[in-house]
Parts: sequence; structure tokens; C-alpha cells
Amino acid sequence: MKIENTNIQMVQESLVPRESRLAGWAALGTALSIEAPLRHLSCVSEKFVRGSRKSEREWTVFDKRYWPGETFADHLTFALRHEPLDLLLLVKILRVAPRKLITDYVRNAPSGQPNRRIWFLYEHLTGQTLDLPDAEQIAAIDLLDPKDYVTGQPALSKRHRVRNNLLGVPGFCPVIRRTQRLEAFMAAGLDKQARQTIGRTGGHLVARAASFLLLADSRASFAIEGERPPRSRLERWGRAVMQAGRHPLSLDELLRLHAILIEDTRFVHAGLRPDGVFLGERDLTGDPLPEFIGARPEDLPALMQKLIEANDRMRRDGIDAILQAAATAFGFVYIHPFQDGNGRVHRCIIHHVLAERNFTPAGMVFPVSAVMLDRIGAYRKTLQLHTAPIMPFIDWMATPAGNVMVLNETKDFYRYFDCTESAEFLYECVQRTVNQDLPREIEYLRRHDEAIQKVMDTVEMPDNLADNLVLMILQNNGKLAKRRRQKEFEALTDAEVSALEQIVQSVFEGFAENSCSGTNPDAVPC
Repeated sequence: MKIENTNIQMVQESLVPRESRLAGWAALGTALSIEAPLRHLSCVSEKFVRGSRKSEREWTVFDKRYWPGETFADHLTFALRHEPLDLLLLVKILRVAPRKLITDYVRNAPSGQPNRRIWFLYEHLTGQTLDLPDAEQIAAIDLLDPKDYVTGQPALSKRHRVRNNLLGVPGFCPVIRRTQRLEAFMAAGLDKQARQTIGRTGGHLVARAASFLLLADSRASFAIEGERPPRSRLERWGRAVMQAGRHPLSLDELLRLHAILIEDTRFVHAGLRPDGVFLGERDLTGDPLPEFIGARPEDLPALMQKLIEANDRMRRDGIDAILQAAATAFGFVYIHPFQDGNGRVHRCIIHHVLAERNFTPAGMVFPVSAVMLDRIGAYRKTLQLHTAPIMPFIDWMATPAGNVMVLNETKDFYRYFDCTESAEFLYECVQRTVNQDLPREIEYLRRHDEAIQKVMDTVEMPDNLADNLVLMILQNNGKLAKRRRQKEFEALTDAEVSALEQIVQSVFEGFAENSCSGTNPDAVPC
């Protein structure tokens, strides 16, 4: 099959660099009219001869020595050798391309590494078998290069002489590229750092810090969704979060969490939703203006089952815990299986994986949601990296009830995604909780206890009154407010007030400046 590749000036609203021809994924996706986003755009320049490649806007421009040729096989080999693996696009290509084209690609070089990889991926992901004999007894190859990708434990396919080291399974398979940032995060040993912090702290302080961090995470998880629930609902959800990791992650476990979150089911369907779901606004007539549309309801059972299987595989293979949490939790929120509560369950899945993998110290919850709320713009941008590009390829209509109904086949959009940026973002959040929030909370409580003791040594008063006094002074920049002085503390003399203010100022000197993170819901504002 020849790839017609001349006079193409724009690809999916992106201008092609001048005097360049499409190559790799861009050439294949355009030639086959693939209904999927082209995330990696490459071209070969007729004039560019200095160096091998350069970046120009969203394009990677290769010099003319890299021109692969005119055929489907040429561009497929180029993509596998020089571009990141795009499983979503590849699956779409393998389904659309004539079967004979794939067969010939393998048959023309049955021992070639790109050819065997495509052969394996075709049969593994589509469930169809090509009319080819098993590979000869030649040296087996890894499907993904472990130097470039985070990989699972390799399992040899004797038919293809390919070791399957994907992270997921057919039906749900994220890809995580190795980046310098991820390598640095994984080498940092954040779980060990957290245990060292706790190991230097008394058990009583650790228990109190854990309670504060759990409350902060629960509050933030609701706040991200624009809700301010009563204390009883926060505590109920907090108890559910603390149970994370005690039971294997399964559809039943996710349904149990959802039932705890959505206690009143008069207006929200319990379990997998029977209709469409979207995030966005409505126009003046009430019709949807979606920014994101979740998977079709008829696809949810299979998608959720495969997500669970992929999570199980990553756990068995010993994939880095935060990478596993990112792949499973972000995959879940892309699918959006519930009518409501998807975001909170998505964040609870992060806690589940970290607890199950013993990354989080026992009895402790890293306030990941609090960091996400603090970095809400970056959080939303991370989510949109996958959701925004697929929206132009989802054909939908508004329903009489003001919902959305998807009209085309979309399940591949939720099965295959690049999770690299999501993993980096989640690692950033966990790093902050370990390096800032946890030590800050412990330090705050230590200083708080010291201040309480010194206050009570100066003026005899009940514990709860001393606690209120310290908090009031902290919240008023080191001074007891006049109205408080005239109410709760009218019995204090001027000299006593001055002494108590000095105690709190001295004990908390430098605290807000040196360790501010805002996780303690009752601490002095930063």
C-alpha cells in the first residue's frame, strides 16, 4: 500500500512545517483516515540537514536522511523505531488496515523486530489470528524496550518469539514512558523517607498527625468537586479511605466505596450507570456543552473488568506503586463508570494502591487530594491531556433529559492511553506530602503541645481553653484579638496576655515561613 503524502498542509488542525512530508504515525493516521487523535506528529524535511531531528511547534522534524519510503510498511517501521508507542492509534490502524497488508508486513521480514512486534500486537490486541506459521526458534525480543518504557514482567509468546512486557491486558493497557523526572522520582525512595520521618516521631504525635491528614484529604476531595459536606459525611468517607488496601481492588469493592460515598440513592443511580455522563456546562436551553464524555454505558462492564485485570497484573509484576496508582486511578476516571462520585473514588483508588503496596506507612493517608486542590489548575490540565484530544472523535447527541448519548464506537478511547504525564503529576503530589505536609503536620503538633504546656504553666486553665487561646493567637498574627480578650479571656491581666502572646510567638517562630503547606485544617493560615 502506497502512502499518498504530498501537498498535505494541515493535520488535525496543525500546520505541517513547510517543505516537509508526513512520516510515521502522522502519515499512517492521515492515509487511513483514522478516527483518533494524532498525539505524535513527525515529518521529514527536504531542506533540514543539520542534525537528525528538531522540534517545531508540536512537530518533530527529521532530516531527509530519515525518509522511510512510500509504503505502509515503511512508515509503520519508522513509527516503531523513532516515535513513542501510541497504542490507541495503533489499534485503530490494525483494525482499519487490510488484513493482507499486516500479513504481508510480517511475512516480508518474519525475523525482523518491528515485524514481530506488530504481529504480536495485532493478535494480542484484536483477538484475531493471522494466517502465518509460528516463528522459527530465533532469539526472543522484548515487546517494549525497558530503557524507554516502564514495563511489566516479560512473558514469552513462543508463537511470535516476543516477550510481552506491557503494563496491562488486552482491553485495558496504559503506557508509561521513562522520563528523567520519573526516573528521579522512583530513585528518591519517598516511602522510605516517610517511614524515617515517622520513626523519629512518638506514636501519639503520629496518630494525631494521621487524623489531621485524613481529614484534610477528605475535605479537599469534596472541595475539588465543589462540595462542603457535613462533618458526619466527611468522617464516613474518611473511614472508607482508611480501609483502603484491606480488600483486593475489584468491581465489588468499588461499588462498596461508591455506596459509602452516595448514601442517598433517591437521585443518583447506585452502581454502574445506565446512561451517558459528561462534564461541562449547559446552554441557555439546557442542552449539554460537554468538555468530556465518559464511556458508553454498554461498554462499562467489560472496561471495568479489564481495568481490574490490568491493576492486578501491575501489582503482581511489582510495578512502582505510584505508577500503578496513576495508571489505575486515571484510567478509572476516564471511564467515569458512575453517575456521580467518580472523582472521589478515583482519588480513593490512589490511596488503595499505595496502602495495598505498603507504600504508605500503616495507619497513614498521604493528603494527595489536598495537594491536588492546591494545584487544581495542574490537576485539571493533567486530566485534559487525554480527555480533550479524544472529544472531537466522539459523536454524540443530547437526550430529552439533558444528558448525552454517544452514537459511535468509543471504547478504545478509554482502553489505551499514555499515562506518563499523569504519573509525573501524581509523583509530584506524593513528593510534596512526604517532604512537606507530613513533616509540617508533625512539627505543628509538636510546637502546639509545647505551647499548650507553657501556657498552662503560666496561667492555670482547662486544656480546651488553652488550645483555643493558642489557635486564636496564631490566627491573629501572634496577638490575642480584642474581642476575644473581652469575651473568653476577660479574666486575664494585661501582663498575662502579653506573656501568653510571647510564648506562642516564641514557640511558633519561623514555622509558617519554613514549613507552610496548609494541610492542617485548624493550623495558622499560610
